[in-house]
Amino acid sequence: MGEPGLLQGMNADFAACYLLYGPVLAKAVASRAWESGSPDHWCFHLLLLFGLRALTYHAWAMFSNMFFLNRRRLIVRDGADFEQIDKERHWDNFLILQFWMAATAMYAFPSLRHLPLWDARGVAVAILFHVIVTEPLFYLLHRAFHRGHLFSNYHALHHSVKVLQPPTAGYATPLEHLATGGLMAVPVAAACAAGLGSAGLLFGYTLAFDFLRAMGHCNVEVFPGGLFRAVPAVRYLIGTPTYHSIHHMDKDTNFCLFMPLFDALGGTMNNKSWELQKKIGEGADDIPGFVFLVHVVDVISSMHSQMLSRSYASRPYSATPTTVLLWPIALAFVPILWALSKTFVYSSYKLRGRLFQTWLVPRYGFQYFLPFAQDGINMQIEMAILRANKMGVKVISLAALNKNEALNGGGALFVKRHPDLRVRVVHGNTLTAAVILREIPEGTAEVFLTGATSKLGRAIALYLCRKRVRVMMLTASEDRFKKIQEEAPAEAQQYLVRVTKYQSAQHCKTWIVGKWLSPREQRVAPAGTHFHQFVVPPIIRFRRDCAYGKLAAMRLPADVQGLGTCEYTLDRGVVHACHAGGVVHFLEGYAHHEVGAIDVHRIDVVWEAALRHGLTPA
Repeated sequence: MGEPGLLQGMNADFAACYLLYGPVLAKAVASRAWESGSPDHWCFHLLLLFGLRALTYHAWAMFSNMFFLNRRRLIVRDGADFEQIDKERHWDNFLILQFWMAATAMYAFPSLRHLPLWDARGVAVAILFHVIVTEPLFYLLHRAFHRGHLFSNYHALHHSVKVLQPPTAGYATPLEHLATGGLMAVPVAAACAAGLGSAGLLFGYTLAFDFLRAMGHCNVEVFPGGLFRAVPAVRYLIGTPTYHSIHHMDKDTNFCLFMPLFDALGGTMNNKSWELQKKIGEGADDIPGFVFLVHVVDVISSMHSQMLSRSYASRPYSATPTTVLLWPIALAFVPILWALSKTFVYSSYKLRGRLFQTWLVPRYGFQYFLPFAQDGINMQIEMAILRANKMGVKVISLAALNKNEALNGGGALFVKRHPDLRVRVVHGNTLTAAVILREIPEGTAEVFLTGATSKLGRAIALYLCRKRVRVMMLTASEDRFKKIQEEAPAEAQQYLVRVTKYQSAQHCKTWIVGKWLSPREQRVAPAGTHFHQFVVPPIIRFRRDCAYGKLAAMRLPADVQGLGTCEYTLDRGVVHACHAGGVVHFLEGYAHHEVGAIDVHRIDVVWEAALRHGLTPA
């Protein structure tokens, strides 16, 4: 079935699993089951209940990945990586299994289809049976699943996950799901057998069970540190996320379902549980060594987030039919995001034992081109730099439009305002230039360059002319062209040629694109042209007879940990070259700011440093 939520891709296995709900859904539609007088009203209730169950787990999963809100209370300070996300992709298959268990019960016992709305006595019976039957039976079964054959052939799958998250609750074998589903049914069945069942009990107990189970698998401690010190008895009545997480660290302790009382009675309670819960509950912040400062590209891409769907974010971004349908919902959040006044933690990973974080400026790409918004954006970027400086961050790298030349001179504005910054501000464009230049085949005699007088355009032109490559620089400004040409060695200046029309490149098959190209402009290029590009967003592929390079990017070293999000349209483990440039700056321990104009002499130096640290061309 896969991760809940409409953001899941429209793939065959996803659709096929949801078709298992088809017979009940068809029956509900045919009999208008949503109407209270329908004889098949129970079908509507059943479908609604299991929709709410999926939503419960998904809501907790969203909360688990709100790093801006809960990073101080993380139990395991690693993120769920791609391997774990792939493992848990079909975690909610147990909802289908239990859906059909419930549907079968409805058919076998017709009286269940006509339960009253509420009966408080039934709730009391269910709570009693949960405490005296479900909790102790789960405890005994759980201990049994930790022995020999049952563990190695069944329960080991669940314990193979490194970082607990709500979807981990469903990552288990069918035998375990059958056992859990049966135990979950006991309290409700007991109340119904006593003639005290109700629809409110069915919904309330099931959703409460799911709520507590999802909470227990959450990697965030939600209880305050001093709670169990103030009210000691409560510690035996409710298991915290930390308590359950300890079970995955020490498999011989903390076996209970929701009530640690049974671990205390069985002698399997980990004595460090409350000490660790108190420590994590009080909160502590990890200081990242490196921060990459990004922004939202557009409205639809704002849904490409681990917070909304781990599964969708773990694949390269693309606008699917489903995301297009959800566009109005994403659009509704634009004013909310716009109202936020400061950056926040978006994602994180570890490399060489150090924490690397991505912070998000709550602004969309189009806002960077609104003159009245630019001062506010610069203020947010400046606040993020000062916050990083205060925290002790070593390097902060500016992504895409956050380093726009017209906005802040590639970050130079902030360094000029704050000359005593300890944090190094980096635009990362030196490595970006290196990546683009390495894409150009050896022996190329001529290139056509748009965006020629930008930071990257200037550096690429100066580098290539020194290699005796003729560079046609498209620019309307003769003064800016002359200024760049004068920077080149005297013997190389002849290789820089100013052009003012795209038609000048109608015979050139190597285009380096730093300015967005329309279909009409692309048609000027001859067949077989390769479009290398450093424009955001990337140009649209209109020509089937031409090749289109992706945005400059590099693959992170193999020892990266906890990475579970794809960076925009890039593949897993691949980051934009400006991100990689900041990583290299940090790993090399460079003491200078990398802002403003690119130092052409450092292009090869930074490239070699990147390769030395295990970064590879994408």
